[in-house]
Parts: sequence; structure tokens; C-alpha cells
Amino acid sequence: METFDIPLDSDSRWEWIKFQLRVRGTNLADLARQNDLNERAIRNAKHRPYPRVERAIAQALGLQPVQLWPERWNSDGAPLRQRPNRAESNSVYPKHTEKGPVGHSKTPQGESDA
Repeated sequence: METFDIPLDSDSRWEWIKFQLRVRGTNLADLARQNDLNERAIRNAKHRPYPRVERAIAQALGLQPVQLWPERWNSDGAPLRQRPNRAESNSVYPKHTEKGPVGHSKTPQGESDA
């Protein structure tokens, strides 16, 4: 399959992907089950980068993710990160302490600032 057959418009590309999956006897719901994902997670790849799902779809079509989503992948096979320094992964505050998860910062009822 040549990459010039793949539509550049995201909506057309998504319809093309679904058609190609049907031609191969599968669909997005099957991919979700095979990869232990919710079908909604598979559909999220239409609008936002989701490397795990993009790899699964590309593999099902016998392609590389960069061929389907050149705007989301480097030519070396690594996903382009839109948020490389995500706060979730670089937080200076631990999410859990030895006593359990960190709660909100409100003062407990009954205590005053006096």
C-alpha cells in the first residue's frame, strides 16, 4: 500500500482507516478488545495523539504509524510529543506519602487559624 493513497484530511483519513480495517475483516471494536482498551479510547486517536492506539491501528493495516499520522510521528518511529514536559510526570510533589494519597489542602473542620 502506498502512503499517497492515505487522505491528509483527518476526517477522511479516519473513514479510510475504518474502511481498510473492514476490508481486512476487522474493525475498531475488535482492535479495542484485542488491545484491552475501551472502544472510546480507540476513537480518541481520531482527534488527539494516542501512540498505543496509533501503533495498534497501523499494525492492523500493515503500516507504520508515521505513514498514517505523519504530523504525530517522527520518521525514526518515535511519537512527537505535544507536551514533552508534562506536569504529571515532572511533578516535584509526590502523589502519595507513606500515609497514603495526598488529599486536598483545606483546613480540617474545627481548626482555626487563630
